Amino acid sequence: MGKTTQLIHSVPVDELTGSISVPIYQTATYVQEAPGVNKGYDYGRSNNPTRHALEQIVAGLEGGRSAFAFATGLAAIDAVLKLLRAGDEILAVDDIYGGAYRLFTHIYEKFGIRVTYVDTTNVENVAECITEKTRLVWLESPTNPTLKISDIEKIASLAHAKGAWVVVDNTFASPVAQQPLRLGADIVVHSGTKYLGGHSDLVAGLVIVNNSDLAEKIKFIQNASGGILGPQDCWLLIRGIETVTLRVERQCRTALRVAEFLSGQEEVAEVFYPGLPSHRNHDIAARQQSGLFGGIVSFSLKENTEAAAVRFVTSTTYFKLAESLGGVKSLLCHPAQMTHKSIPREKRLQAGISDSLIRLSCGIEESEDLIADLKQAFRALATQAQRQVEPLKEWA
Repeated sequence: MGKTTQLIHSVPVDELTGSISVPIYQTATYVQEAPGVNKGYDYGRSNNPTRHALEQIVAGLEGGRSAFAFATGLAAIDAVLKLLRAGDEILAVDDIYGGAYRLFTHIYEKFGIRVTYVDTTNVENVAECITEKTRLVWLESPTNPTLKISDIEKIASLAHAKGAWVVVDNTFASPVAQQPLRLGADIVVHSGTKYLGGHSDLVAGLVIVNNSDLAEKIKFIQNASGGILGPQDCWLLIRGIETVTLRVERQCRTALRVAEFLSGQEEVAEVFYPGLPSHRNHDIAARQQSGLFGGIVSFSLKENTEAAAVRFVTSTTYFKLAESLGGVKSLLCHPAQMTHKSIPREKRLQAGISDSLIRLSCGIEESEDLIADLKQAFRALATQAQRQVEPLKEWA
């Protein structure tokens, strides 16, 4: 069975009415026949039929045993961190999402959880830095925003030998392109806001596991902490997931064309896209992703200043300047001042996020139109730079 067919038919038909769309169970509580005797549901925080349907669909998408839906991607990450206790350590990819860095550093470090950041594209770095206290090896692959690729299978083998769990934030690849649990990861997290939702109309987070013990722990944390996804957003997310394969396949094709275009622009210093043979981790990405390299392209300018980046990101028409990614409309952002502003500049630069780095999220528009939009933005960038030089020449 093809993956799209399997996905579409994993969305259940309502047993009560035959509704082909999963119903929205907008209820806070459920009538019980006697104390503790019910139809599998007792309170909306603990469970909900719409959320249950979503979680089963997502577990199937990732090839997992169980999935859990949270109010935001950060709520999902927070739930995983609640598996830890004081004295535990996290070994995390250096080029990490700014929100995760903020949560790790400003919330959990004060509770006695130590975080070490390394370039996980080199497995030897992981081997050197992992300790007996390491409980989580935290990966993004591809990373946000420089699209580094880590060898999940090798790192999982190394981490398991030390008794550590491997967590992979699979938001950028999506389950369409990559399934980390099949590569040895223990936990997968997603910002459902991005490719799974796909329409920039909801915020959601997901945790997927293969192990029944881990599933029980995450389920307990979900219920005890209460950061659940409401039924309306669960329904929206299900509706988005039904078309995720079609959207992601198109977005990946477009991103490759955009990356190839950017590689030929004289104003561009470096292009970050794992689908390009020139990408330093291209071979790993080709091996562990399903021939799709994602819909995100990042690039840095030769004029390596925040001012140059701002001139560019405010000159596009189809690429809208906004946080987030993965939607049907193309977006762009300047990580140094937006998504990664919470990371100190020194650490940001060490991770490869330069002052001029720009991140593009390719939507489902025609690739020719997006490339034309970038062309005119480069022309605007050059014109504005010329205007700054001309007064200096006059004065001289």
